[in-house]
Amino acid sequence: MADLRYPIGPFEPPTSYSADDRTAAIRTLAELPARLRLAVSGLSERQIDTPYRPDGWTVRQVVHHTADSHINAYIRLKFAITEDNPTIKPYAEAVWAELTDATSLPVSVSLDLLEALHTRMVTLLSSLPADAFARTLFHPERGAMTVDHYLALYDWHSKHHTAHVISLREREGW
Repeated sequence: MADLRYPIGPFEPPTSYSADDRTAAIRTLAELPARLRLAVSGLSERQIDTPYRPDGWTVRQVVHHTADSHINAYIRLKFAITEDNPTIKPYAEAVWAELTDATSLPVSVSLDLLEALHTRMVTLLSSLPADAFARTLFHPERGAMTVDHYLALYDWHSKHHTAHVISLREREGW
């Protein structure tokens, strides 16, 4: 059986980054809010509260986690392009996913948030000169990362969590 945690496989950073890679990744970020909204469209509350895998988060938690993660990503990107190699603060994703806002709010709240957030993120990333993508940030758990690497990570992250919902729908016949 496939590893349900990684429906598109684990993240593997590219060995190099091109302008075309950046454009494709920024396009993924631009499309995420609509793609995730489509992935949850028509699901009942029972389905939204179904874990995407045994012992995994519910669809609701996945959507809210995506918003939490991408809020952090946006802020970290801004630090990386305005400061010299800033150390960013990790957060306890699993603990955040158990908080009331992630377990009870309608997914539309985070979908709307992602739409506005990604408009800002895409506008920012699209405006950067090529040399800005070589700027770095330091993640205490992952080490040094360039903006290119971070962009590739969030390209993957966007597809990864959307695939959680889509693969659940396919397995359940929803």
